[in-house]
Amino acid sequence: MTTAYRPGATLNPGGQDTPRETVLEVRNLRLGTLDGTEILHGIDFDLHRGEIVGLVGESGSGKTTAGLAAMGHFRPGLSLYDGSVTLHTHDGETIDVLGLDEDGLRSLRGARVAYVPQDPALSLNPTMRIGAQIHEVLGIHGFDGDATERVREVMRDVDLPDTDEYLARWPHQLSGGQQQRVGIAMAFAMYPDVLVLDEPTTGLDVSTQAHVLETVRSMTERNDVASLYITHDLAVVAELADRVVVMLRGDIVEEGPVETVLYEAEHPYTKKLLASIPDLQGRKDITGHGRPQPFGGETLESAPLLDVRNLEMAYGDNKVLHGINLSLDEGESILLLGESGSGKTTLARSIAGLNPDYTGEVALRGEVLEHGSRQRTVEQRQDIQYIFQSPFSSLNPRRTIGESLSVPLQMSGKLSRSEQRAAIEEVLEAVQLDRSFYDRRPGDLSGGERQRAAIGRALVNAPSVLVCDEITSALDVSVQASILSLLAELRQERGLSMLFVTHNIALARHTATRVAVLNKGAIVDEGPTDEVLENPQHEYTRELLANIPEL
Repeated sequence: MTTAYRPGATLNPGGQDTPRETVLEVRNLRLGTLDGTEILHGIDFDLHRGEIVGLVGESGSGKTTAGLAAMGHFRPGLSLYDGSVTLHTHDGETIDVLGLDEDGLRSLRGARVAYVPQDPALSLNPTMRIGAQIHEVLGIHGFDGDATERVREVMRDVDLPDTDEYLARWPHQLSGGQQQRVGIAMAFAMYPDVLVLDEPTTGLDVSTQAHVLETVRSMTERNDVASLYITHDLAVVAELADRVVVMLRGDIVEEGPVETVLYEAEHPYTKKLLASIPDLQGRKDITGHGRPQPFGGETLESAPLLDVRNLEMAYGDNKVLHGINLSLDEGESILLLGESGSGKTTLARSIAGLNPDYTGEVALRGEVLEHGSRQRTVEQRQDIQYIFQSPFSSLNPRRTIGESLSVPLQMSGKLSRSEQRAAIEEVLEAVQLDRSFYDRRPGDLSGGERQRAAIGRALVNAPSVLVCDEITSALDVSVQASILSLLAELRQERGLSMLFVTHNIALARHTATRVAVLNKGAIVDEGPTDEVLENPQHEYTRELLANIPEL
């Protein structure tokens, strides 16, 4: 008879559950700003050896602040009000983390407590070869052993080649997933006791994400490390974590084994997060507008609104797009799906005239467009509007929201100043921001509010086509749901057509009437959403579907 595994416990040889060893204890942790505004309100949590704890919550919940505090790090402008962080190392030492001086903290980080950031570029030095970077970690912390062999060992552990040729590569020669695995190898190099991972798969496609998550799980278990996984993605937590800690506005509102918190949630906030997770089957109505339908209830028989014909793009000798053909009807929403490096953003930017060096044609209402946006007419530029992944790419931090939204109107020159303000206030209300946002700056807004303002900027000249480039990839699930709801409402009210670029296939039934799958610069699957998801024609699409993390 086999005794069932229970998160938070290990099986001893006699088959009896024994509590896992506590590695990190956080008690009554209170942090705040220098002016006395409290951000963390006395939180407590433990990390156990060989266990992964998912620390979840929306932006502003305090989860990253809490995770960094476990390493004794406070962001500029924050100070410790009260509390303790105690580390129990594998060699029996007990360390008061918050009592360490700067030299002590430098010795601790990277050796006893390691950190993997969201963006691997933050942990990798672009001017050093990857092997040398891992070797440097060992040298700084005085590794007692064969450092060269340890570098090769951790590379094998994260399923990367340990050859001289591979170790001599520069970070830019690796994909995003490979960079992230090198970052994990660096983190594990000194056999740490605690690993803090801050949204390490947010920007990765599902296939690469699955590989990185499996690496985190296997390395945690193999090295008997206590891992804290900070994320807003509860579907990832469901597949990866043993325990879950849910934070809301600086407090822990729910915690427990993953199967209890995610499947028998008690707190309304946890239930809200769970309800906002997009599901591949589309059973949930996360937008509040039902499944997307073609404008007018059926695809129009007339010529397509937007027609891409044999579009190709190359950077030097590197051909990125290989003869793309794609059409978009009036009121239709196409999900352009692909992993990093597939060419989806290159295609989207070419359509919008932001990549003028393509060959082939982009036609709008049957009229072939000039390749560069500057050569297109004002009306054509207004008709196709591009929304960037980061709203900071389209919103000037030095300008108020009203000033940023007025730029397209000033360029068209059709409205007086007072008419421009009235039009902008109307658009702000359309994207569910009140008129007071006219005089606020991007830095004063949350991530979701900034993205709404960026959508508003695209709407001020009443476009026919919105090109949305990964606009929800960095947002919390509840904020993502509100943005998708906004887009669904705008489609219904204005008959907008959308090209929604993403690596998240789970969004398909919530955003799209059709799906086009891009792989290595070629469309390998394309058709109505249900048809592509239920009967994928290409192995790449089947692989994407197989790797989706779901509750």
